[in-house]
Amino acid sequence: MSFEFKKKLPIPKEIKELYPVSPSLADKKRALDQQIIDVIAGKSDKFLVIIGPCSADNEESVCEYIERLVKVQEKIQDKVIVVPRIYTNKPRTTGEGYKGMLHQPDPEKAPDLLQGIIAIRKMHMHALETYGMPIADEMLYPENFWYLSDILSYVAIGARSVEDQQHRLVTSGFDVPAGMKNPTSGDFSVMLNSVVAAQISQNFIYRGWDVNTSGNPYAHTILRGSTNKYGRSRPNYHYEDLMKLYDMYGERNLKNPATIVDANHANSDKQFKEQIRIVNEVLHSRSLSNDIRSLVKGVMIESYLVEGSQKIGCHPHIYGQSITDPCLGWEDSEKLLYEIAEKC
Repeated sequence: MSFEFKKKLPIPKEIKELYPVSPSLADKKRALDQQIIDVIAGKSDKFLVIIGPCSADNEESVCEYIERLVKVQEKIQDKVIVVPRIYTNKPRTTGEGYKGMLHQPDPEKAPDLLQGIIAIRKMHMHALETYGMPIADEMLYPENFWYLSDILSYVAIGARSVEDQQHRLVTSGFDVPAGMKNPTSGDFSVMLNSVVAAQISQNFIYRGWDVNTSGNPYAHTILRGSTNKYGRSRPNYHYEDLMKLYDMYGERNLKNPATIVDANHANSDKQFKEQIRIVNEVLHSRSLSNDIRSLVKGVMIESYLVEGSQKIGCHPHIYGQSITDPCLGWEDSEKLLYEIAEKC
């Protein structure tokens, strides 16, 4: 029952100096940020689709996946903004198992956090520079956000993190949109409280500093379903759920009311094929109500090159298949993206 301090890791500034973002890439990133900001703020009626693997476990397959997304984005760019999920931190309910590329750059080798920090920065930079699409990741560890702060255009705060004070306060310092998921209990009030905390200025301790933040007006909600006391999944993407959230937003003094519907997790009960039906139901709800249309700014979809999932270390290893939660395959994902564009 003690801590073993193995080695001092480089601070974000040192990592950024080793792997710097060029001025031209920084300009490109700011322009991508603005596209998403305009959607959240209601200045653009384009629809966000945050899509990609449950966990970005391999740079080669992740980049091949994004390369395919680019070709689709070019055809639907007048209606849809595609945001690749490059999730390098994997939350674990019990703390056991694979925790993402940050922990294990090679899932079949021992954890190496230093190499993980370097690997995720290099992968994110490569994706941004090569494909020119806005990038999303999840902030599992608030103190680690700064390693990627100059690359990410969208940040998600997970269901197990959203009630944590430090996550909320750090989010208040982002200059990009951040989605606050409903907690696993499904409580909308808790989720909205996290948006309140993220949207106002804060003072707190961060990485050994006394810091002030200005507040993030683009913090918003993400509906991902919930789990009841018996461990059963309960969806919250239906018309009635969306109207209830719209009404609850109206009761609070929040900037830029917005939500993203996560089509997997407890909404699909991790039945990954259900994401197709769920996305289409959300689009139908938007077509029935202008209030819902103004609130629901996009969807999240878990998708990879090959559908389903596999165990770490299985042989033969299937290239481009998830090693965490099962995902839609490319064919279904491509078709769904075109359907979204037609219905938006």
